[in-house]
Amino acid sequence: MSVPRLVPEDPRLADPVEVLARTLYGEARGETLAGKEAVACVILNRVARATARGGSYWWGRDVVGVCLKPWQFSCWNMNDPNRTKLLAVTESNRTFRTCLSVAERALAGTIEDKTAGATHYHTRTITAAWSRGKTPSAVIGGHFFYNDVE
Repeated sequence: MSVPRLVPEDPRLADPVEVLARTLYGEARGETLAGKEAVACVILNRVARATARGGSYWWGRDVVGVCLKPWQFSCWNMNDPNRTKLLAVTESNRTFRTCLSVAERALAGTIEDKTAGATHYHTRTITAAWSRGKTPSAVIGGHFFYNDVE
């Protein structure tokens, strides 16, 4: 089975709601609503940090750039099995509809950031090298969130 690929001409790449929702589906579809919202906040916090630094940062400058930056959100990695799932899911899937709703609300600015400004997270089941020696700013669902990673 071939893996669907987003290409520059793919209209989904230009739509921040679509890209954010698919990222949420790939990264947090098994989470509660609060967990999905927290992951959305991380993405928006990265955009806000980029804006505060003059409009750009190494992880991107807008929602699409941040989500699709290579090796930042593993669900978009070519070798990640979640990539096939996030590219194939449609609005007929209830969880994806929830992700779309969270993405719309996040981009409208109506989600409270319970991560305390986190720009990074990892699951409870792993310890990311970048998190060693750092204290999580929040623990929501199955993820640890960090607001002190550069």
